[in-house]
Amino acid sequence: VWASWRQQPTGLIYPEGLSEGKVTLSCQARASPAATYRWRVNGTEVQVGMDPRYTLVAGNLVISGPQPGRDAGSYQCLAINRCGAIVSRAANLKFGFLHDFPPDVRSPQTAYEGVGTFLACQPPTHYPALSYRWYLNEFPNFLKPEDGRWFVSQLTGNLYLARAEPNDTGNYFCFTTINMDISTKSTFSKANQLTVLSDGGGPGSAPVIKVRFAAETYALSGRTTQLECYAYGNPVPKLRWRKVEGLLPAKAGKSAQSPTLTLPDLSFDDEGLYECEAYNSEGSDTYQGRINVQAQPEWLQVMSDSEVEISSELHWSCVAAGKPRPSIRWLRNGQPLSTQVNGGRLKIVNLALEDSGMYQCVAENKHGNVYSNGELRVQVQAPDFRLRPVRRLVPAARGGQVRMECRPRAAPKPTLFWSRGTEGVSSGRVTVTPDGVLMIHNISRADEGKYTCFAENYLGKANSTGHLSVRDATKITLAPSNADINQGDNATLQCHASHDPTMDLTFTWALNGAPLDLEDPAGPFHRVEGETVGDLLLVNGQLSQAGVYTCTAQTVVDGASSSAKLVVRGPPGPPGGLVVKNVAETSVELRWSRGYDNHSPIGKYIIMGRSTIASDWKRMRTEPVNIEGNAEMARVIGLLPWMDYEFQVIASNILGSGEPSVPSYIIRTQQSAPSVAPSGLGGGGGDRHELIITWTVRENTEYQNGDGFGYTLAFRAKGTESWTLVPIAHVDSSRYVHTNVSLSPYSPFEVKMKAFNRRGEGPFSQIAVVHSAEEEPTGAPASLNATALSAFEIQVSWVSVRQPSPEGILRGYEIRYWRQHEREAAADRIRTAGPGTAARVAGLRPSTRYHVAVLAYNSAGCGPSSPRTTVTTRRPPPNRPPGNVSWRTEGSSVTVRWDPVKALHNESAVLGYKVLYKHEGQASLKVLDQGQTSVKLPLPSDNGYLVLEIRSWGEGGDGAAHETIVSRDSGGPPRDMP
Repeated sequence: VWASWRQQPTGLIYPEGLSEGKVTLSCQARASPAATYRWRVNGTEVQVGMDPRYTLVAGNLVISGPQPGRDAGSYQCLAINRCGAIVSRAANLKFGFLHDFPPDVRSPQTAYEGVGTFLACQPPTHYPALSYRWYLNEFPNFLKPEDGRWFVSQLTGNLYLARAEPNDTGNYFCFTTINMDISTKSTFSKANQLTVLSDGGGPGSAPVIKVRFAAETYALSGRTTQLECYAYGNPVPKLRWRKVEGLLPAKAGKSAQSPTLTLPDLSFDDEGLYECEAYNSEGSDTYQGRINVQAQPEWLQVMSDSEVEISSELHWSCVAAGKPRPSIRWLRNGQPLSTQVNGGRLKIVNLALEDSGMYQCVAENKHGNVYSNGELRVQVQAPDFRLRPVRRLVPAARGGQVRMECRPRAAPKPTLFWSRGTEGVSSGRVTVTPDGVLMIHNISRADEGKYTCFAENYLGKANSTGHLSVRDATKITLAPSNADINQGDNATLQCHASHDPTMDLTFTWALNGAPLDLEDPAGPFHRVEGETVGDLLLVNGQLSQAGVYTCTAQTVVDGASSSAKLVVRGPPGPPGGLVVKNVAETSVELRWSRGYDNHSPIGKYIIMGRSTIASDWKRMRTEPVNIEGNAEMARVIGLLPWMDYEFQVIASNILGSGEPSVPSYIIRTQQSAPSVAPSGLGGGGGDRHELIITWTVRENTEYQNGDGFGYTLAFRAKGTESWTLVPIAHVDSSRYVHTNVSLSPYSPFEVKMKAFNRRGEGPFSQIAVVHSAEEEPTGAPASLNATALSAFEIQVSWVSVRQPSPEGILRGYEIRYWRQHEREAAADRIRTAGPGTAARVAGLRPSTRYHVAVLAYNSAGCGPSSPRTTVTTRRPPPNRPPGNVSWRTEGSSVTVRWDPVKALHNESAVLGYKVLYKHEGQASLKVLDQGQTSVKLPLPSDNGYLVLEIRSWGEGGDGAAHETIVSRDSGGPPRDMP
């Protein structure tokens, strides 16, 4: 007995030159008795026992030291047992290789700034396909094409540069990689030297598409296909893809705006014409090509195992789909069948025992093949009822009809006849079909009794008997009635019946001929229980549940049915045939056809839309504002020019809004002159003699209204009449720098701006005032004074410079300080903000002499320095905490004592002590004079504890702290903090 293949061989790419390895081609079949195996290569049997390089391991073919010249080819496995033989699918063993690049030096290339160019990879001979990367100057400094200026074609390996820049000069290397089943190999080219000549950036240029995908691309269903498109241009062009004959598949994802459009899991819906558009502020370029989806063969109908009697006929059919259309051929025990076949049909007449065996049909086209297996067993046998006797007790309903089958095992087909008792059966109500089925119509009680079937062929004879028992008929006594409900309502359909009391009665229901599941408690259909009652309860009725309901009362011998119609009223169905016509700059016309009203008249329509800059659907403005239910046309207004839109129409009635229509094709509104002025106009700062003007760049095309978009900038000195106009063609620009040596520092200018495109100019923005660049302050702070506050901090004060100043706006002051033995160039600096004339400088060293100077600054830099002064920080405080700390609790207070801290000769004198005590996040500080070395503190009333920090203080600052914990219920020596 054959079951199926457990493993079949699969194709393999083996590295050329790897002579020490092995290749294993798998083959395992499920068969009883167990199968033996043979192999063919290119149709010739593999001599496993005669060539030591071949080994058979449980059906698997192992090839040692494979070599291209003698081992490459198409391999098939044959599995054989006493039932016959079947052949596996073909598996190709191929050899992969990647040769080195030629050693020849490559010719240098020159490009001009702002102009596109490419470097050719010229890969060496190889198999299979390569992947390509490029690196610059040294490995592994690989180029990253995220900014869009670079593109590496995975078809040719060439490196493309949309717009060259001077810093692109260098040596470029093409790096190729090949991936095989068991290894990977890479190699790189000689240097491609590129020199980019600077000419100030060059003028802008419209896109020109240089990398074009094929005009006709053939791809396999279920696979991934990629289309490449890349353009030169200045500014660097952006790319977008669209499907000319419909919506671009959503699975394209982000690749829809990249040089490589990727479509995974191709289906026939993806077939069609695709367009790549490259665009920048100077113009656009497009290219179109078609994707044709083809498919490997796939079975629609296959053969199955058959047991057929001798001398009869066998009919087998195999039907396969695929593109191109597959051809079908047949095999018997692994050998081709040329007679008795007609395409996908196999017919064998007058079957003989030797026709038994394993048969296969093979569907194939240029993309692959599929196999279907079937076993044929030709039978020869005398009549035998042991496996299929006549049914012993056959109940039947009075007035109905009954079938009594006679199906003995026999080959060839036997002669069949029936008898009742000792008499043959023959009357107008009793018939016997050619295949031996006894049929009795309009049954009565007189038909009860024993019936015997006799079977005979040339090998022998046999018989089998059954008893016919007549019962009362089943009848519907209360039939379901037609009903009419609103969506969401409940409905009950009644159904009662009478039946023979000796049998069980069951009720079933069907909707439009499809049986209903009445056992799911979470479902909408429920049974109303009763011995002769089969009512149906529908909960929360929906539009899809309208139709013809049929109740069937059934016993084992007969049944009766009755039907009723249920109407469900609900919101309208989706409108159909939505088309967009008369596309203008800010409006379009929509036409549609009415959908189903679902038994409630359509009251109105609304139109939804979305653009490429907003993914959510929103309600659109229309003319007329309110679209009546009998309308099939409306105009959408208030659209943006030169914007892609798609639309939906939704119908509604008194029961609610229905499903939206299928979205329209994406359309683009006509171009118009810009209608919105640029925003965010401002500027200022920069170097001497510069006027810098800035504005807000809009990231999307919402306000461009057309291609060829740019800006016109106008500015003039405040108080003058004439404007200077500057065209700015780069849509991504956000600033303009005007340089003039006669510009006075911090001079006010009036600035305005408007947008333009190929259709005209928009309105000017409101006038903004922008100042030219400031110059450094010319005045220096005076009366500088520096005072030591502690060992680590000083106070600095000065007299401010003159304000307002013609050089610009004072931002603050810069304090420079450096130790006596250091140079001023190494000074530390801090800056203040605003006009204040005093500041503290912290983080200094104790007992150190510092030089200090102060300078005024604005956005242009610092002015001249004040006369310097000097200051010496105080001696440091003692770095020892108070010692021998002890305490004693007295009721609700505690007295803490410690030994005094004595300063060394290089430390500042102790002037007193500070005690910081903390409890539950609250802290208090007590400052004591020099003579006090104890303090009385309150204890917490909640039996909690105090955390104490005790330190000395003096002119040099605070000394080191002693930390301890004090609690009401503790005594003895204190516990130090960890």
